[in-house]
Amino acid sequence: MLQSSAASAIVGGNQPEEAALIRVDVGTFSPSVVLDLAGSSGRLAAAGLEITEHPVPSSPAQFRSLADGELHVALTSPDNVLAYRFNPHNPLGELLDARIVGAVDRALGLGLYGRPGATPDDLRGARVGVDVPHSGFALALYSLADRLDVPRDSYELLTLGSTPKRLEALLAGACDATMLNAGNDLLAEAAGCVRLAAVTDHFAPYLGTVVAVVGDRHLETGRALAGALTGTCADILAGALDSEAVEAAQRRLGLDEALARRYLDRMRSPDEGLVADGRVDRGSLETLVALRTTWLPEVVDGHDVMDAALAEDSGLVDAG
Repeated sequence: MLQSSAASAIVGGNQPEEAALIRVDVGTFSPSVVLDLAGSSGRLAAAGLEITEHPVPSSPAQFRSLADGELHVALTSPDNVLAYRFNPHNPLGELLDARIVGAVDRALGLGLYGRPGATPDDLRGARVGVDVPHSGFALALYSLADRLDVPRDSYELLTLGSTPKRLEALLAGACDATMLNAGNDLLAEAAGCVRLAAVTDHFAPYLGTVVAVVGDRHLETGRALAGALTGTCADILAGALDSEAVEAAQRRLGLDEALARRYLDRMRSPDEGLVADGRVDRGSLETLVALRTTWLPEVVDGHDVMDAALAEDSGLVDAG
């Protein structure tokens, strides 16, 4: 449960802290250092929020839980929001009123990683792990491999779930390559794994994590959380939380101090790091839509379903 120890001081008065805070269930793929720091710095309490972070096994499971109300808010890939809002043949088989409330990061080192000693040629015939074959990270993987002259039909896909699970599989030899980020990439490098290609070297601008909700019920809560995370991102980028960020990266991600400092540097990267103002830029959405229409075209009445995503009135990005 992520909650500031200074919560009662921020809430103020003699009112019980529990009565002032809204309890929010947030689904994440990897432990979120930014969310942790939003709690420890008091920003979550100042926003009136008490967060419980729930690791999710996959993107379909995350959005099923959002639709069913088991999760209130998600920290997720914006491509997932695209898929569940616009593609009727998404893994759940139904369209959801999914929307992006704010941007958090630009994928924090997202790249295609291979086992120790791997080269791009080793991708041919390799077992390549993905969350699910239709996820945003999978689409980025197909494009990176293609840029390395390894076509989509030359490697075997394994559905392995969330990023930490794929890291475990790569280190255990259960797959030969996968997409990693958010500290998992640093752990892979420390174990000798090879970064074969980075997303932001080929596809930029790019968004990796956004705050998302399904429907209106938890929209205001999502906005409050996005605001707290945006403030925290600004603090990190300004150098106001250096020691706290290193400690959180060690505790939440299992990094040693040297890797935690590299993680802090990555959070500050203008290309791969945090989004200071929380805004969802059109260029990043164009990148994501292009990846999806390239690898998973879905044509209805002569138009790709993603054509509507970039319209001003699409509802993809919360206007509030």
